[in-house]
Amino acid sequence: MAIIIDDVNRLFTLHTQNTTYQFKADSFGFLLHLYYGKRIDNQNMDYLIIPVDRGFSGNPNDAGDDRTYSLDTFPLEYPTEGTGDFRPPALAVTNPDGSRIADLRYHTYTVVDGKYSLPGLPALYDDTGEAAETLVVTLRDAVSGLEVELMYGVFSKTDIITRAVRVHNAGTGNITLRRVMSASLDIQYGQWDIIHFHGRHNMERQFERGSVTHGITAVGSRRGTSSHQHNPFIILCGNDATEYSGSCYGVNLVYSGGFLAQVEQDQNNLVRMNMGMSDDGLNWQLPPGDSFVSPEAVISFSSNGLSQLSHNYHTVYRNNLCRGKYKLCRRPIIINNWEATYFDFDSDMLTQIATDAAELGVEMLVMDDGWFGKRDSDTSSLGDWTVNLDKIPGGLAPLVEQINALGMKFGIWVEPEMVSEDSDLYRAHPDWVLAVPGRAPVRSRCQLVLDLSRAEVCDYLFDAMAAVLDSANIEYVKWDMNRSISDWYSHLLPAERQGELMHRYVLGLYHLLERITQRYPDVLFEGCSGGGGRFDPGMLFYHPLIWCSDNTDAIERLKIQYGTSFAYPVSSVSSHVSAVPNHQTGRTTPLLARSIVAMSGNYGFELDTTMLSAAEKNEIRGQIKLYKQYQHILHNGLYYRLSSPFEQPYTAWMMVLADQSAALLNIVVSSQSANASPLHLQLKGLDPDASYQLGEEDGTYTGAALMSAGFAIQAPTEEHYACQILLQRHVE
Repeated sequence: MAIIIDDVNRLFTLHTQNTTYQFKADSFGFLLHLYYGKRIDNQNMDYLIIPVDRGFSGNPNDAGDDRTYSLDTFPLEYPTEGTGDFRPPALAVTNPDGSRIADLRYHTYTVVDGKYSLPGLPALYDDTGEAAETLVVTLRDAVSGLEVELMYGVFSKTDIITRAVRVHNAGTGNITLRRVMSASLDIQYGQWDIIHFHGRHNMERQFERGSVTHGITAVGSRRGTSSHQHNPFIILCGNDATEYSGSCYGVNLVYSGGFLAQVEQDQNNLVRMNMGMSDDGLNWQLPPGDSFVSPEAVISFSSNGLSQLSHNYHTVYRNNLCRGKYKLCRRPIIINNWEATYFDFDSDMLTQIATDAAELGVEMLVMDDGWFGKRDSDTSSLGDWTVNLDKIPGGLAPLVEQINALGMKFGIWVEPEMVSEDSDLYRAHPDWVLAVPGRAPVRSRCQLVLDLSRAEVCDYLFDAMAAVLDSANIEYVKWDMNRSISDWYSHLLPAERQGELMHRYVLGLYHLLERITQRYPDVLFEGCSGGGGRFDPGMLFYHPLIWCSDNTDAIERLKIQYGTSFAYPVSSVSSHVSAVPNHQTGRTTPLLARSIVAMSGNYGFELDTTMLSAAEKNEIRGQIKLYKQYQHILHNGLYYRLSSPFEQPYTAWMMVLADQSAALLNIVVSSQSANASPLHLQLKGLDPDASYQLGEEDGTYTGAALMSAGFAIQAPTEEHYACQILLQRHVE
């Protein structure tokens, strides 16, 4: 069993294949966190807690004169405000009398087979034989009647534990929720670094590692989305941890709105890590009898370094988060017309691009922004989801039939959450946008945000999207969202409930996505938010792939995709070959380098095929053929980072099939220097007792030699050198 309960000692132990998570309810009913780390069987870990009088750390009244008993110094499972713990709480409430305290004590527990689900929210599921289990621990505040259910989902095979919280008002007065973290983790001992993934538009998920020091380190988003600026994923790792050794904790929030991740090292050197939805402006009214459910946090521990932590997340997200027809199978190779034409296109141009692309082996054309309303720039028509007949005479059906006749599938770009002021929708329903009465709204990309907390808005969008998708054989949808959200005000909510709007918007979005994806199970949905501004597990629940960044420069993408790889699998990354000079950086990069980078994702193209030379077309044909040959390794193989683009002038990574029969080694040089040394790499994940043939070379190398002694490549002399080497187990 993954969940073991010692009722006498009120001790809760969660085992995965390689980890143990343990906490207990003490004699006063407080939940103390005891241990999370490498698996330990048959041991009560409460000996690790040594009470101490720190002074100015208050003592619960229950403890009498014992000054060593303080919630301010103990490791806690779900800390709350107002109980004498002065560190960041996981839960903060305002009671009917105006007091700010939640004195939660242990009440009961339940254990059930299978994985819990969350109403209206994405969450990991178990239908793959994982045999997940659920533990629910109920806490109560005897005075206010507040009840909190701590939910734990245990995925033993992948060393994953999920956390979520249900808050229920069983009292007689209104309670206001001001903070509800999904998970809190107190680590008593060790020296730790924090890794997080910052960025901006066109440079998302930039790896950054620093020491945890006394005080609070916080990352998050107040933008209404998980954002380009920070990703809802952080890692705590030992300061000596590497890719392949050391202790590493990860926590990732399954949520697409604003979030908060905090890490504090306190006066006792204990480290607390909180993760949950943003509490910025949160004032959620909880009347008697009502409940609130938090988003899910996915946590994992690796004692074998960062690579193993990544493998845990990659495996569970591919199998237990992504859904539908396309979650594991090969996706079509697409060409998107955005960088080829921007808004200036018509049916003939699209057909010509598709004709050339089909001859190269591309399998789908995706028509991007500009096909609807009077959309010739980004200043109009969002919300008016009817075909621009000047660009597409006869509507979508004839165009799609032409594309299909070429042997190509057809996809489409939409941005349903937005509206232009110059649109029929806005003129008819100005109250449907997020805007403060009497104040001019903040614009971004010349557009406003529709109020998805309103059912009639979501109904309109569903009907509009369904009309488009029913009008032709559309097999792919790129769902975009191109601004941060401000002007948080709903014309429907009363004043006292405006503090619920940020979360209600996300709930409305999830409801809409669930309806659309269930109505069209054979359509492949790609998520996008100005590129990677909403690259999070919440969106992966509805979209099995996400446009990684609007930056298509291969050298910049090395850093973006490197950071993305720490939590998210290659199969979730949408990555394209674009034209040079690159439209974002002006850099000219060899076609091979662009292709190798794009292959570490869902391979496609973002260029005008009619502008390619004969030599370029021939090279692309060969690269498409290789991608189709290698795709099962690229998407199904375990991912190993062999070097960092933040530390080395080159980036190397590889994917290895689970049976170790084949692997693919990828190398791209980002910065060339004179008189350079050979590139030396220690490969990973191979069978040490097997022999491998490398590409077309004669002779073989043992897995042990390639992993221990390594593999060397002569120093390249050309700019942005790139190579891709197939390793195959040698069979006598």
